[in-house]
Amino acid sequence: MAGKVQATDNISYKSATNKGLFSYMWKYKALYFISLPGIIYFLIFKYFPLLGSIIAFQEYKIFDGIWKSKWVGLEHFERMFSNMDFLKILSNTLLIGLYDLVIAFPAPIVLALLLNELRLVFYKRVLQTAVYMPHFLSWVIVSGIAVGILSPSTGIVNQFIKLLGFEPVYFLGEESWIRTILIGSGIWRDSGYGTIIYLAALAGINPDLYEAAEVDGANRWRQTLSITLPSLLPTIMILFLLHIGKFLDFGFERVYVFLNPLNMSHGDILDTYIFRAGLQGSEFSYTTAIGLFKSVVGLLLIVIGNLFSRKTTGESLY
Repeated sequence: MAGKVQATDNISYKSATNKGLFSYMWKYKALYFISLPGIIYFLIFKYFPLLGSIIAFQEYKIFDGIWKSKWVGLEHFERMFSNMDFLKILSNTLLIGLYDLVIAFPAPIVLALLLNELRLVFYKRVLQTAVYMPHFLSWVIVSGIAVGILSPSTGIVNQFIKLLGFEPVYFLGEESWIRTILIGSGIWRDSGYGTIIYLAALAGINPDLYEAAEVDGANRWRQTLSITLPSLLPTIMILFLLHIGKFLDFGFERVYVFLNPLNMSHGDILDTYIFRAGLQGSEFSYTTAIGLFKSVVGLLLIVIGNLFSRKTTGESLY
């Protein structure tokens, strides 16, 4: 009898919970309706394509389809880690990703702090607009600008080098410069746009904190270290966690437009390798295995980074 009463209580509790959930959703039905396009977008373009990852474990033939292609297990992953070209390209991707994390990620933070110190509103808005604008240029245009600036014959950089009495440098033709060019062009294009979130976070800091610090004799540098940066830390950590999730996903178009046979040994990354092997070489299963490897690494980095952030700063994605 006691068991029947307990079962009845559980059913009643679940019914009440479900009723409360449906009542809550009906109450905010307008918000759920507005969110439908976003949900549908992620289902169609993000979640459903994950089913195609199964071809990483097959010898996929385009005319046989997923269901009739031969199952090969981990063969493509074994080939991937035994391929010296892949290991070289992986090391390039890791190095470029590390440079981007160490050099390019702090750039919007520094720029936002500098913009925040400007007191002339008109000058501040003009400067903000100027640093935002490059973000809306395609990488093809950015590469064209870089080629023009770094040209060994007519580029402004080499003209300055000649004035100093040195020989011109073919920057895009030397493998030692390609990583610097990739990171530098990314900073120029995206750092201004990246300041938007940081400037919004800076606007939310209580001005009374600065007034109290000024009364205590703290200068602007001390106020930045003791008030501004700690207040920005939650925003920085969230964006940092999102950034490391894309550690191996540097961007195909960002690199491909700068590559040539002279600098490919240092500039070739996983995205450009997948393009050549997958689309041009029709090795769909092999490149899907590489893409799956990238996704797993990104997931692990987010999980590890999230745990570390939660332990050290108390901030996390979930």
